[in-house]
This record gives sequence, structure tokens and C-alpha cells, in this order.
Amino acid sequence: MHILEVTGLKKVYTTRFGGNRVEALRDVRFTVDSGEFVAVMGESGSGKTTLLHLLAGLDRPTAGRILLDGNDLSTIKDAALAAFRRERLGFVFQDFNLLDTLTVEDNVYLPLVLAGTARREQRALLEPLAKRLGISDLLQKYPYEISGGQKQRVAVARAVITGPKLILADEPTGALDSRASDELLRLFAELHAQGQTILMVTHSIKAASTASRVLFIRDGAVFHQLYRGGDTNEQFYQKISETLTLLATGGDGR
Repeated sequence: MHILEVTGLKKVYTTRFGGNRVEALRDVRFTVDSGEFVAVMGESGSGKTTLLHLLAGLDRPTAGRILLDGNDLSTIKDAALAAFRRERLGFVFQDFNLLDTLTVEDNVYLPLVLAGTARREQRALLEPLAKRLGISDLLQKYPYEISGGQKQRVAVARAVITGPKLILADEPTGALDSRASDELLRLFAELHAQGQTILMVTHSIKAASTASRVLFIRDGAVFHQLYRGGDTNEQFYQKISETLTLLATGGDGR
């Protein structure tokens, strides 16, 4: 079952005075199945960030359609879009986006508070999740008191506590050291094994090699894709590396 369907997606930006038009995305088409873990890769300026913003409903496409959980994002009015994102999407960012004025516990609770969830239900959702993610002893601390790896685990807890249909991750290992990156990727692998659907934008071959499929974007279009199949992480890493070399040298990926 497709949880995400992207068809004919196009995004054109016009400069302030209308002198230049930049085509950030052109005819992007792909689907993501429920429970799939997809990585998106491409050089800087390829359109990855624009794609993520459109999928998150943070921007509107110039043309094309995005169906998330059967809902066409273009038909959802701005007033209802924030609630739609909160109910169906979880976000994990490179810079964590935690609020230093709130405790870890209250940062994780934030999407539930915005949704009007009762405090008792919030606690019932948090306790098993905090234990699973190893943050139970951090709940009364503030973000500035914990490490980068711990912050990212808190960010993951905030992303999944609402039971989202899809997690969107934007360079989630970008601000982490190698040990913390490995911990986060193991966590994503566990979430994926439990049926969570994840779409991750990354520059890291190591991060991408933990996914079940990799989409490569070049010049605003899907250039190629790789499926893991029965490959180990090391074997998939090698295939991804070879494809990125083709991207850099202008090959066709076939």
C-alpha cells in the first residue's frame, strides 16, 4: 500500500523582481510504500530540500500532486494544514529544533499539547517510548544540558509520539559525531523493523546504506534508484557510492 504518491511534481521559483525563473524540481515521480525506509540523495542544489519542504506541506508545488495517506496536499487549506502535518507527519532535523526553555519531557510532549491530548494520555504515550529510546533519565533536563546524540534521540521521540504515518528526516546525522550517528541509524533501523515509514534526505552514504531504497536526484529530477534487496549495509554502501560517482561525472545511472 502506498503511503506517499508523488506525481509530476514541479517547483519553479521566481526572483523578487521576476527577472529569473529557477526550476528547482521537474516532473518528479515516485511512491513510498507503508513501512518502507527510503533515503534521498543528490548534490547540493539538486532539489532535495525543496522536495522535502513540499512533502511536508511547508511549500506548495507549481504543478503536480502529492498524496499522503490518500490525501491530496494541494486541496488542504492553509488553516487545516498544520493540524494535518501534526497528525500524520513526524520531523527529525539536523539541528534538532528543540526548545531550550522547555525540559526534554515538555519538548517531546509539544505535538501532543498542540493537538489537545489529555495529560494522562501524554504520560501513557511517553513512558514506554522514553524507555525504548533510552531517554527516561533525561526527561527533567533541558536540551542545553545533554549531548548531540541525546538531543537527536529526544527529537526522534517527539517525531514518533503521535504515531505518524511518515517520518521525514532532514540530514539527521549531519550534526552528530560517528558514535551518535551510529546510534541514531540503529534507532531508525529499529523503527523501520517495527513498521514505521521513513523518508530521509542525507548526504551520508553510510546513513543511506541503512535504508531499503535510495532515490537519487539530479537537476531537480529523479535520476536513478537503488533497492537494497538482499544486500548487506556494506554491499549497499558500495552500490550507492558507485551511483554517486555517476552523478558527479554525468553518467546515466543505467
